[in-house]
Amino acid sequence: MVMGKGLASGGLVLLGLWLCVHSVPISVEKTTGKPEVEELEPPRSTDTGLHYDRYLREVIEYLEKDPHFREKLKNADMDDIKQGKLSKELNFVQHNFRSKLDELKREEINRLRMLIKAKHDTEEHNAMDHQTLLKQFEHLNHMNPHTFEVDDLDRLIQSATKDLENFDKERHDEFKKYELLKEHERRERLKGMSEEDRKKAEQHYEEMKKKHANHPKVNHPGSEDQLKEVWQETDGLDPQDFDPKTFFKMHDSNGDGFFDESELEALFTKELEKVYNPDNEEDDMVEMEEERLRMKEHVMNEVDTNKDRLVSFSEFMAATKKEDFAEKDEWETLDQNPIYTEEELRDYEQHLANEESDISKKSVELQKQREELERQQEELNNQKLGLKQVKKFKTFEST
Repeated sequence: MVMGKGLASGGLVLLGLWLCVHSVPISVEKTTGKPEVEELEPPRSTDTGLHYDRYLREVIEYLEKDPHFREKLKNADMDDIKQGKLSKELNFVQHNFRSKLDELKREEINRLRMLIKAKHDTEEHNAMDHQTLLKQFEHLNHMNPHTFEVDDLDRLIQSATKDLENFDKERHDEFKKYELLKEHERRERLKGMSEEDRKKAEQHYEEMKKKHANHPKVNHPGSEDQLKEVWQETDGLDPQDFDPKTFFKMHDSNGDGFFDESELEALFTKELEKVYNPDNEEDDMVEMEEERLRMKEHVMNEVDTNKDRLVSFSEFMAATKKEDFAEKDEWETLDQNPIYTEEELRDYEQHLANEESDISKKSVELQKQREELERQQEELNNQKLGLKQVKKFKTFEST
């Protein structure tokens, strides 16, 4: 089951922050080991990785302070939230909270305006991409910059849902580009070598690949074997005494009754250490983070049944009762799964060549513009000099 790190490490979707309010809370008494229900507050101090993260969290915080809205929230399900039914309850939020929401929106509008102005100043006379700029405002209604309305809440929910669903995909895409560039640069270095040095470099490269692939078995993330290994190696407990309820309590580091993404990621450390060591030449730490992300996605897909980017106690316990919890198959690591094809590498190299050509053309054009400006400046200086000489001659004649 488990995984992640990176920009949105530990980040929670808007829906996750809300839905967790009415998920089943669990705590375990140290003396009896029996779970008991207790009131939970939603996780705090989370960072979604979105550019409007602070605005998102502050809106949630103030809405949850309103008794009516909080009660509606407890009874809402995922579809109600996504379809905007919950947003309409904003009309019944107390005046003092609505006033604070108005203030938060005005602050967010001003922040976005300053960002756009800074972007405009840095680009100077270059054409502005207005579509990109407008996307900065998708999470609110910028046509009404003064008050926070139902439409603003609905836009915030829709934007956060969409953006966070795409977040991991974007991270995968960035990693793929990283791998393509790394291989491209390796091949370019080979081109500049003598035949003898190239053979040595190729041999060393293959040796490093084999060395990296030669690692102990990596347990399936979220499997019984994987969790028992954490229980034994990290917690120092006898694997024969493994108890899922106690395990959850011990690794729910903030005690909120949920595993968020950062808490899940911490459970993969032992598996990742089998494959990656920062002191080894053959191990790439960027690849380790991609591996962590893949593990997290696997666990979330298997365990997070309501798709709120949180694993509740009930979801965790349900997962431990499934047949595949006893999964014995080894987890396939990145070196066993090609990241790209040769065709994709050729396309990427063509893209780099096109970019280099465009930069070269722009450089030539800028050089021409510079030479033309220098010529005009020289011409202007000559005109000034000529005017000074004429003026001096006229002064001499008049005397």
